[in-house]
Amino acid sequence: MSFTVLAVVCFVGLLGPLLALPKGWHLPVVLGELLAGVVLGQTGIGYLDPGDETFTFLADVGFALVMFVAGTHVPVRDRRLRPALRIGVVRAVAVGAVAVGLGYAVAALVGTDHAPLYAVLMASSSAAVILPVKESVGLGGEDVIELLPQIAVADAACIVLLPLAIDPDHAARAAVGALAVIACGMAAYVAFAWVERSGWRARVHDVSEERSFALELRVSLTVLFAIAALAVALHVSIMLAGFVVGLAVSAVGEPRRVAKQLFAVTEGLFGAIFFVWLGASLQIRALGSHPGMIGLGVCLGVGAVAAHLVARLLGEPVSLAMLAAAQLGVPVAATTIGGQLGLLEPGEASALVLGALLTLAAAVAGGSLAVRAGLVEAPAPAGEEMA
Repeated sequence: MSFTVLAVVCFVGLLGPLLALPKGWHLPVVLGELLAGVVLGQTGIGYLDPGDETFTFLADVGFALVMFVAGTHVPVRDRRLRPALRIGVVRAVAVGAVAVGLGYAVAALVGTDHAPLYAVLMASSSAAVILPVKESVGLGGEDVIELLPQIAVADAACIVLLPLAIDPDHAARAAVGALAVIACGMAAYVAFAWVERSGWRARVHDVSEERSFALELRVSLTVLFAIAALAVALHVSIMLAGFVVGLAVSAVGEPRRVAKQLFAVTEGLFGAIFFVWLGASLQIRALGSHPGMIGLGVCLGVGAVAAHLVARLLGEPVSLAMLAAAQLGVPVAATTIGGQLGLLEPGEASALVLGALLTLAAAVAGGSLAVRAGLVEAPAPAGEEMA
């Protein structure tokens, strides 16, 4: 990979913000980045080589950072979530149970043995997509608060279960590796919490801000990459490593300055590289040679929305159930892991992405319906606005 190629990747990555610019569309930035990769990659003109080792490594760094930021978006410290935790867990379990049945039905329909993978995909919810949509349209109220723990539980559970589902022949090894990565994430939380309570972080923050050292960012990245290295050594996806470190940071409380720095590093460079690489690695032409895979993508997208609509029976508004169906991290990880291990059939990776795109469309529609239904944050009293 050369600087010329890197410059092209960064340039075409601008398509993401351009497509996401109209606020009324509520489109994730990654859609444009994926599209740019598809055009320049294996499906398009073939300019980008997703097999290039440097390109792949930079994409892996971006993937770890994307999942890290996704973990920090989970509102672990929000006290309002505690009363809603029970109903959120019940809804997530109900959606998961329906997804299992749909997963086996879809696998039988398309003739594959990936039923557990399809079940995990349809049960997942992407906090990295749903929370920004929630903020952008101003959703709030009791129903929305009950949605948040459902998303957090589903996202975390599916990230842990994905390696077991996609490669069941090595499930024991994946389980041990996942437990080790989770244990390291918990150790990171304990360390971060001690540093916060002892006052060391505040003192370091003052020095770092005064002298522009970015020490907190450096420490966060060091911990992230160390646990990612452990995940790679144990044959576990770096997706899990990034997510658990993000959760640990969120549980302690992420300083605003670090959040802005991580956002800049991820969204400004490495995240864009990852999604352009992912788009370049997809072989969408294979869908034409294997039309059954188009049906698979449609089934996965429709099945995910149908599974989440089951939460309506437990009192969740239809609009929020549609929003909860949004997928991103888990399908992306499935295509990445499956492609690296050679576990997916021709065209199947593109089908997984197609299913995820359908859920994003449903989530955007759900967010708009929620606004029309009045599920928005109540305006603050005049006195509070002046405070």
